[in-house]
Formats: sequence, C-alpha cells, structure tokens
Amino acid sequence: MSQVLHTPPPTATPGPHADDAAALAAQYGLTVSGARPSLPAYVRQLWARRHFITAFATAKLTAQYSQAKLGQVWQVMTPLLNAAVYYFIFGVLLGTSHGVADFIPFLVTGVFIWTFTQSSIMAGTRAISGSLGLVRALHFPRAALPVSYALQQLQQLLFSMAALVVILLCFGVPVAASWLLAVPILTLQFIFNAGVAMVMARMGAKTPDIAQLMPFLLRTWMYVSGVMWSIDKMLKHSSVPHWVEIALASNPAAVYIDLMRFALIDSFHAHQLPHHVWALAIGWALVAGVGGFIYFWKAEETYGRG
Repeated sequence: MSQVLHTPPPTATPGPHADDAAALAAQYGLTVSGARPSLPAYVRQLWARRHFITAFATAKLTAQYSQAKLGQVWQVMTPLLNAAVYYFIFGVLLGTSHGVADFIPFLVTGVFIWTFTQSSIMAGTRAISGSLGLVRALHFPRAALPVSYALQQLQQLLFSMAALVVILLCFGVPVAASWLLAVPILTLQFIFNAGVAMVMARMGAKTPDIAQLMPFLLRTWMYVSGVMWSIDKMLKHSSVPHWVEIALASNPAAVYIDLMRFALIDSFHAHQLPHHVWALAIGWALVAGVGGFIYFWKAEETYGRG
C-alpha cells in the first residue's frame, strides 16, 4: 500500500514592503503620475509657464478671426455693433438715455467692459473640456488654460479701448489724468475674470453641458449690471427695497463698469459710484482670484481623465 506524502506548497517570496517601495521611489526622485502638487509648488509651476500662457493667448487671439476677410478689425467691430444695437433698443425705444449725460460714451464703455468679463467667463467654461487633446498630451499646470483665455480677452479689450478713446473724443469728452485709473481698474477686473474663469473651467470639465447654460446666466447678469442703463438714475425714484439697490450697485460687473466710466467720462461723478467702491473692486478681485485659483487647483489631478 503506497503512502502519499503531502508536501506543503512553496511559499512565494515576499516582495518589498510598501514602505521600502516608497523609500526607493523617493531615493530616485520618482513621484506619483498626475499627482496634485502642493499649492506653493503649483504657483511656482504656473509662474514658470508664464511665457507659454502669453504666447498661447496671443496665438488664440490671432487665430480667432483668421478666416474672416476683415481679420482683426472684428475685434473692434463686434463690441461696436453690440453697442449700436443696445443704443437703438434701450436708448431710443426704451428711453434709458434720458437724464444720462454723454449717453453714447456711457453705453459704449459699459458694453466694452462687460464684454471683457462675459467673454472671459465663457472661454473659461470651455478651457478644459475644449482642450482635452492638449491636456492629455502634455504635462503642465492646467490653470494655465483659463488664465490664458482671460489674458486673450484682455488683449482683445485693449484693441477695443483704442476705438473707445476715439468715441470719447468725438463726443467731446476731454482727455484727463483720471484716464490713468484705467490701468488699476483693468488689472483688478482681469484678476476677477481669471478667478471666475477657473471656477467655471473646473465645473465645465466635470459637466460640459454647463456651457450651454452660461449664455442665459450671463445675459441676466448683464441686464442687472447697468450696462445699458444707469443704476443710480433708474433706482433713485423707485420703490425697490434699499438692499436691492445696494446689491445691484455692488455686484462686481457693475463695480468695474462704473469705475471705468468714472475714470474716462468727466460727466460721470463720484456720487454715482457705490460706497467704498475701490474696496469692493479689490475685494471682488481677491475673493474671485484667490478663491477661484484654490478651487481649480484642488481638482488638478482629475482634469483630462475619464
């Protein structure tokens, strides 16, 4: 009768412990692929890509109207045509020009400054979802995309500002030292726009359909921001609650529009500005700029996946 010998199965050789693997990776400078860097490191990476951000924004601006026969002229013509339509509807048909001195400079300034914010946010909404090929092919801080789109809109606004100066002079608005205030105003507005663009870029990356909703939200925001009408004049004899007046005058789009009107149009006086207007402008820029940047950074490792 044969005896069956039961031998224990061979024991697999244990691999290196997880701690040993981590130590080995650290020894050779290996990191997790796609891991989110720390916030200070992310800021440094973004600053190191500043030349790419500028070049990307300029290239996008140049290509925007490359197929049009008039080319870059549309950078000025588009907001001017919008202003002409708004003047006919609101200034002529609805009579919002009554009681507003220098209404055409008032209107064109509002349209140009509003368009800067509107276009930055719309472009930011599609910054990630519309650039998936670039996001998946190259390693770079993804915040460079919404920031570059906001910079592109700033470059386009500067073209429009040249036309705005001509309009101001044609309607008798004198050159004044206050025009220099346009520089800090546009700087604060750019920071605000870039921050909101980063918020929308993260939301648009997760839910691309939000880009279809944004035109309706932005149009509503435009109507309550005093682009085509004077908040101060329209609400002076109205029966709306006082907090509504404060909310309308203090919303960020209205703040930057009114500040630019104050800087450029001599008939737009300080009493038409909301109280603590510069504090509001700085506060909105910091809240949107810093908050939007941190909100976008927290999802850095998720962009381009799925």
